Amino acid sequence: MESTIISSSNFNAYFGTNHVVKNVNIEIPKNSVIAVMGPSGCGKTTFLRCINRMHELTPGATSDGKMMLHDDDVYEMHPIFVRLKIGMVFQRPNPFPNLSIYDNVIAGYKLNGLRLSKSEKDRIVEQSLTRSALWNEVKDSLHKKGTFLSGGQQQRLCIARAIAMEPEVLLLDEPTSALDPISTASIEELLYELKSTYTLVIVTHNMQQAARVSNKTAFFYLGELVEYNVTKELFTNPKDSRTQNYITGRFS
Repeated sequence: MESTIISSSNFNAYFGTNHVVKNVNIEIPKNSVIAVMGPSGCGKTTFLRCINRMHELTPGATSDGKMMLHDDDVYEMHPIFVRLKIGMVFQRPNPFPNLSIYDNVIAGYKLNGLRLSKSEKDRIVEQSLTRSALWNEVKDSLHKKGTFLSGGQQQRLCIARAIAMEPEVLLLDEPTSALDPISTASIEELLYELKSTYTLVIVTHNMQQAARVSNKTAFFYLGELVEYNVTKELFTNPKDSRTQNYITGRFS
C-alpha cells in the first residue's frame, strides 16, 4: 500500500484576482517521482511553488484550500520548517556565485542560523555531493567557486544543496531545460536514484522526460488538474480528450 506524503484538497492559488490554480485535489505517494505537465501558463509552476509556500513570496499572491505534508497542514507550519522538509531546485542552475562548492552545499544551514561542527559540515558535504553524483568530480576542488563548474554540474550542486538539509520532498521546476542533452541524461539518471530516499515532484515540458523518469504524471490545463495517473497509462490511454490532444501535439 502506497503511503501518501503530500496531498492537496480543493486547493486554489491566485495572483491578485487572477485564479491560476483551480480546486486541485491530488495525493503524492512517498518515494516516487511525479511529473507535472501541461502547456505554458497552465499553473504547473505555481502549484509546485505552493507546495513549499514559495508562492506567497510573490506580492499579491494568495491561496486557499488544504496542502498537507503527512497529517500536517503546510500553511499552519512555520515557512522555514516547511522549506527544510520540502526542498526546491529551480529551472536555471543557481549556485551562490561568491561561495565555494563546499559552502554552497551547507548554505542552507548558515542561512537558517544552524551551527555545525567542522566534522558535521564535512560529513554533510561529502554525503550530499555523493548522493547528487558529483563528489568524485569535485572532491579535489571543494574550495573553488561553484560557478566554475559546467551547467550540468552546477545543477547537481544545487540538488546537493537542497538535499543537504535532509528534506523529505524535492520540488524541481524544469531542472534540465537550460542543460545540454548529456547533462540532461545525467540529471535524469540522478532523479531515478534519488527516489529511493526522497519524493520528487518535477515540472517538465518534455513528455519524453516525464515518460522516462516518473511513476505518475499530473496533466494541468488552464489551472485545473485534468488527469493524474500512472505515467504509462496516462500516455497510452488518456481518459480526457484534453490530455489526448496535448500528448498528440494538437496544442502545446
